[in-house]
Amino acid sequence: MNKLLIVGTVAFDAIETPFGKTDKILGGAGTYIGLSAAFFKLQSAIVSVVGDDFPQEYIDLLTDRNIDVSGLEVVKGGKTFFWSGRYHNDLNSRDTLDTQLNVLADFEPKVPENFKNADVVMLGNLHPLVQSGVLDQLESKPKLVVLDTMNFWMDCALPELLDVIKRVDVITVNDEEARQLSGEYSLVKAAAKIQAMGPEYVVIKKGEHGALLFHGNNVFFAPALPLEEVFDPTGAGDTFAGGFAGFITQSENVSFENMKNAIIYGSNLASFCVEKFGTERMVDLKKEEVVSRLKQFKSLTQFDIEL
Repeated sequence: MNKLLIVGTVAFDAIETPFGKTDKILGGAGTYIGLSAAFFKLQSAIVSVVGDDFPQEYIDLLTDRNIDVSGLEVVKGGKTFFWSGRYHNDLNSRDTLDTQLNVLADFEPKVPENFKNADVVMLGNLHPLVQSGVLDQLESKPKLVVLDTMNFWMDCALPELLDVIKRVDVITVNDEEARQLSGEYSLVKAAAKIQAMGPEYVVIKKGEHGALLFHGNNVFFAPALPLEEVFDPTGAGDTFAGGFAGFITQSENVSFENMKNAIIYGSNLASFCVEKFGTERMVDLKKEEVVSRLKQFKSLTQFDIEL
């Protein structure tokens, strides 16, 4: 089976939405990416760091899904990264209430030996120097390197971010981040400017309004599935990235045409993530549900028209 190397936070979240609130629960970009990618036939490993306050049951949850955790460092006496946020009524905006870097502040990634030849690398949202540090440890060039980032790194580590962007094939950002990174309001112009920075493909996520894939002059749009209830959008973008990278890893096809399918698979899995708090829905999700909803996506986007 092909190998997917995942880099991202494994963390605690405390979330408040108009529908309720949680105490500390399992979260982190690496966690969501890993749980999403586990729905594909592949070998995956997570590179991250936690403190010894991180419950063994959460680590078991990952290993039960055949996720290699040999790259998950456990720091004795350390505390796990923690984020707390409150979503507004529209769920499209949120306020960060607390961020505690804890062991993440001094994190130096260590890629497991048997994943230094990974077929696909998914660089989750972390400091660009950590992302570069992972690429530096690879022994062979992956078929595809995907990078996710956010406006925080554009504000405080832009030179380092631009350096790592040069080294990746795909970048995923939301529309606000695409505009900030490029300085362009038009997403078409923004994507062209970002491609000129290095990535051959640009994915712009628009939340409940779907996602755009850009490659040269080619553009593909995937809608988001209209849902009766959206409970908690935390991790939806990371779940999308896990589905995207997982499908590419399984299919061994990095063409633009195949990435269209990867966008749909990512959107499909993200549509489940938002239905419950945190990772709860992804943990309980069954393969049959994924296939059934894929059929809904297909009917949503297919039509006959005479030209």
